[in-house]
Amino acid sequence: MIRELRSAAEVRAACGDDDLVVWAAQGLRDGARAWALGEAVVAACPQVSRRDRLAVRGGAVHAAELVRHALAELGPSYRPLGEAALMREMTARLDGLEVAGRFSWMSLETDLAGTAGADGTVGTVGDDGGVGWLEDDDMAQVVSLLAAEAPSSYAVPGLAGVRRWAGVRTGGELAAVAADAWSAPTVGLLAGVATRARHRGTGLAGRVCRWVSRELVAVYGRAALMVDDDNPAAIRVYERLGYRRRRVAACRAVG
Repeated sequence: MIRELRSAAEVRAACGDDDLVVWAAQGLRDGARAWALGEAVVAACPQVSRRDRLAVRGGAVHAAELVRHALAELGPSYRPLGEAALMREMTARLDGLEVAGRFSWMSLETDLAGTAGADGTVGTVGDDGGVGWLEDDDMAQVVSLLAAEAPSSYAVPGLAGVRRWAGVRTGGELAAVAADAWSAPTVGLLAGVATRARHRGTGLAGRVCRWVSRELVAVYGRAALMVDDDNPAAIRVYERLGYRRRRVAACRAVG
């Protein structure tokens, strides 16, 4: 029998504290809901990282039943998201759903002390290389940097759920940024990573990501991010920081 999960603790227990599901559940705040059936769990939240998302975990048979139930409750705007193999099996069991995109979910559960950064240096507490949280007066520069270097970034200043931005300057110019965005109570999300083209290859992106990741782990207990599979340079940066990679897929309603 399908049962609705009524608390963040119930969600964590039902999914084995899976970081993707826990992130999507968003602490069951802001309209989020979750259900379980057997070993399968789904968690849904509206407009988290710019989508109505429905994270899925478990065996394909029960997962398909849960997704069918959740979409009936919530509507077709929700996009099921989970490990790629599960999404393939699940869509084969459900009419009206297709795989819409494949990417990677990466997560981190360490304070980063002693991990290698993208520039080959070893991160230690306080080794921030000038990285810090930016002020409101800096947001116009963040917008300009993103427009020039990362126009498809989901995270932008002022968008609901995008909490704060960190950056590093070179010669007074804002050279690289990253955001704490759409974080759940126990999973901080790294987003909005961008570097000025002329500063790429200098290790600035790794430095900013290392610093923000450490802050996220300190506040939320762990960090996570989403990255396109066709961006191997970024994936290498995150892997050097200690992030572990899971290949995932998102589905959408056909028609």
